[in-house]
This record gives sequence, structure tokens and C-alpha cells, in this order.
Amino acid sequence: MQLARPLSGAFLLLAVWWSLTGCDMAARVQPQAEPARPPVQAIASAHPLATAAGLEILAAGGNAFDAAIAVSAALAVVEPYSSGLGGGGFWLLHRVGDEKQLMVDGRERAPLAAHRDLYLDESGEVIPGLSMNGAMAAGIPGEPAALAHMAEHYGVLALRRSLAPAIRLAKEGFPVDAHYRKMAQFRLAVLQEFESSEAIFLDFGDVPEEGALIKQPQLARTLMLLGQYGRDGFYAGETADRLIAGVRAAGGIWTQEDLQDYRIVERPALTFSYRDMRIVSAPPPSSGGVALATMLHILEGFDLEQAGEAERVHLVVEAMRRAYRDRAEYLGDPDFVQIPVERLLDPVYAAGLRASIRRDRATPSRLLANPGIDAVAGNHTTHFSILDRDGNRVAATLSINYPFGSGFVAPGTGVLLNDEMDDFSARPGTPNAYGLVGAEANAIAPGKRPLSSMTPTFIESEEGIGVLGTPGGSRIITMVLLGILDAAQGEGPASWVSLPRFHHQYLPDLIEFEPGALSDQAIDDLRARGHEFKALESQYGNMQALYWDYRRNRVDVASDPRGIGSAAAR
Repeated sequence: MQLARPLSGAFLLLAVWWSLTGCDMAARVQPQAEPARPPVQAIASAHPLATAAGLEILAAGGNAFDAAIAVSAALAVVEPYSSGLGGGGFWLLHRVGDEKQLMVDGRERAPLAAHRDLYLDESGEVIPGLSMNGAMAAGIPGEPAALAHMAEHYGVLALRRSLAPAIRLAKEGFPVDAHYRKMAQFRLAVLQEFESSEAIFLDFGDVPEEGALIKQPQLARTLMLLGQYGRDGFYAGETADRLIAGVRAAGGIWTQEDLQDYRIVERPALTFSYRDMRIVSAPPPSSGGVALATMLHILEGFDLEQAGEAERVHLVVEAMRRAYRDRAEYLGDPDFVQIPVERLLDPVYAAGLRASIRRDRATPSRLLANPGIDAVAGNHTTHFSILDRDGNRVAATLSINYPFGSGFVAPGTGVLLNDEMDDFSARPGTPNAYGLVGAEANAIAPGKRPLSSMTPTFIESEEGIGVLGTPGGSRIITMVLLGILDAAQGEGPASWVSLPRFHHQYLPDLIEFEPGALSDQAIDDLRARGHEFKALESQYGNMQALYWDYRRNRVDVASDPRGIGSAAAR
């Protein structure tokens, strides 16, 4: 096991402070009481057909976990640009019966033949596109194993029943919409490169017209085998043979052992407090929960409600900067590297970071840089939130990474493979497709899970329960942060999913912001403090959220107006 790099400089002093002071986190984050049952069940997902699939399973007697299987599988069919059986994800679960909270880690793993320099040429330079396109870009998928695991351990229906809506959608087809066309155009060249992909997702080599049906009979069969045989319906037998043959014929390095050895991991949910709220979020190999804790603990020491627009944005950005700095340095797969999670979660550590923030001046990211990270920037993935009538809940964020993943479908399976290998640090200090840099903690190793930004999250308080998350690549964590800060001001899901967004990720040293997110006056003020900006041409993210208000015993549910998703409570 590789040890984490020691904290250095100011960070070493903070570590000493932490060790001397100590902090009992458990005492701060006790579960809250809640009404016996919510008045309705609710789903918010990124596609109306996926929301309908989940509602169908709830109506058939399934619980939130069965519905999560149905929504995940349906999204794999109708959102091939965002997630799929060839990808993975994190499913954050809360089970009412025993108050169990955990994350089902269905993140992809590096093939066993992978190595640290897999994507480097003889000169040690990153080979462009090799970790993004084609069979070499794909990690071993985790979503099928996660769906089978949830059905076996948490659902009340047979797996084949929960997969039925997705199988039907794959057989009968779904209509192309404007967003599908946009994503297919974006990845047109790589989809055209592979006959197996072109035949499914394109129309004679071009982007299909709006309203055209995308039918996936091979994917329907793969889903049927998964439903019939569970995990072995994907990782063994007919599907596994075709996956291996297809990947290796296309130049990939998968083996039968890779599929046989893949296992999901149940990880304890990461919990911490912010003001009077308990935040339950994703632990490593997600960087989301740790980064959220760092940012919120820093911000807890400021009165954001009384700050003006520029002051508030400045403080939030400085918290983002420091959290993403730690993300780059310390976080990776906890089964491979030792991560100082307790220290990074500690409010005392965050207080030290807060003390380094000047209210009148931006901190240049280069001053926070570690020697292992050089200063050298997509946005797909999907999310859904579910609450059933018993109060079970799921927040799930799923991905195949870049739109349409690797662009490669293993022939005969209908399975579009991910390009999650790009989420590793191909070379420490070199940005990936989302501009994120990483150190040795996220270097490639056989069987290792790449670091992720996916951040499915629960918000718990004496007043109610929130469930939220979003796609958005490197911007996921900051979108969830802004949603939590909005919730702390008493706003509900409709506000969380629609509020204007801004983002900073340490490197590059820029504030990115949506059109209209910042006033001209605030930009002038922030620029005078030393901040630099990148104005985005379009909005980003696709948050799906719900809130069970205990005091009114009411459930509000909302889907991001930026997307085509739907939210329903019944």
C-alpha cells in the first residue's frame, strides 16, 4: 500500500494542530428523528422515461432500491451519452428499517494489465486520445454488479422485474431529442470510427434526426441475461465472452480474470455537520464528500448571509480553491492509498485553511501548489434521487465519463464502454479531460478505481431530509456545495436545481461562471481582489433533487430546468 504524501509547510502545522486538539465528529452528527412515513413517493431523474420506469416499479410494490435499479437501467438505455452498463457509479442508500446508510461503490476498475505509464509514449509524454477513445480507454464496468447487488441485498422484487422497463425501452426504442443530437454531434468522429457503435447510435454515419427511434436489441438481450442470472449474466458466460473478444480485437487489454474479479464495495457513508444540518455524502474513491466537508467547514466560520454578492463569491471560491488543492494531492482509491480522511474532515483543519484566506485578496493557486503538482481544465454523467413511502432513499450518480464514453460498443453486446481510465492521473500534474490534475495518489495501478467527482448527497436536519446530486465532471462538487448553501438559507429543491452557478477547481486558477450568474459589479469587485474569470457560453449541470419537509409532512421534488429530466411525486 502506498502511503499518502506527508503534509508540508502550512499544511504540516495544521496537521500538528489537529493532532493536539482532536475532534469527536460522531458527537456532532447524530441522526435526527423523522415522521414515520412520507406522504408520497418521489423520483427526479435526468430523463422522463427513466423517471417513468422508476414509478412503474414503485407501483408494482418495489421499494426505493428496486426503483433505483429500474432508473439506472433505463438511463443506460435512453442516455447512452451519460451512463450505461459499460460504466459505473455510486449509489448512496438509506434504509429505514435499521437506519443503515452506505454507498454502493460500483466504480470501474483498471484492467489487471494496466500500469502507471499505460498512456505515455517512449518520451514519457501523454499519448493524445488514448485514455479517451476506443477499447484502451475503458475500465472494467461496475454498474451491472451494483444493480445485481442492490436487488439481492436491498430490493424486494426480482432483478428481472426491476430491469423490465429498461428491456422494453431497449427493444421498442426511444426517440432522439435535441440533446441526444448535440451529444452525438460532439462525439461524431469517434462513433463513426467503430461500426458496432455507428450502427446503433447514428443513421448511416450521421447524427439521427429528431424523433428517430434508437433501438438496441443486443442491449436488451444483455439486460435479460443480467436479470436472469444476476451478476454472472454479465461477468461470465455469453456476455463476458463477447465483451472480452470485442475489447481485445479493438486493441484493448481486458481479460476474463478482469471480469471474474470485479466486485462492488459497500463503503460507509461519509458524514459531517454544517451548522444545524448533517451532511451524508460519498466517501473515497469519490472526492466529493471530503471536498464538501472541507469547503463547508471553512465557510462555517463566515457570515455568508450578511455578505454582499462579491464578498460571498470570494469566500466561497477561496474555500473551493483549497478543497480542490487537497483533492489533487491526497485523494484516490482508499484500497490502494492511505488517505488522511479524518484530518481532512476535521473542522480544526478547516479553521487553519480559513485563517489563510484574505477577505480583500484572492490567494493565487500557485502559492498553494505542492511540488508534485504542476500548474498547467465535459460534462456528462447522470444523477437521480428517490424517496419511497417507507422513507427509504437513494441518491445515485452514474457515469461513463465523456459523452458516449469511449465511443466503442463491444460487438454483440450493445454495451457502450466507458472511458473512465482518463479519470486517473495519466501523468501526475497533467490535466485530464476536465482539467483536473492529480498526484501519485491517483496514478494508474492494476485493479485500482480512479478518483471521481460524483457526489450523491443527503441533507438531514430536524426539519427534513434532502436528496440531491448532479452530473457535471469537475464541477459536480461545487454544484452540490451551492445547493447545500441554498438549503441552509431555507430554500427548497426548485431553487437548488435552478440557481446560477460558478466554479473554481484550484487549477486552472479561474472562476468559471454561467451566463448571468455574476453581476458586472461583482465581477469588477472580484477582479480588483485578484480573481480571473472564464465566462461560459452555456449553462451546465443537471441536478435532480427532492426534499421531505417533516414539519409540513410534504415532499417537494425538482428536476434541473437546464436538462430534459422529470420529477414526480405520487
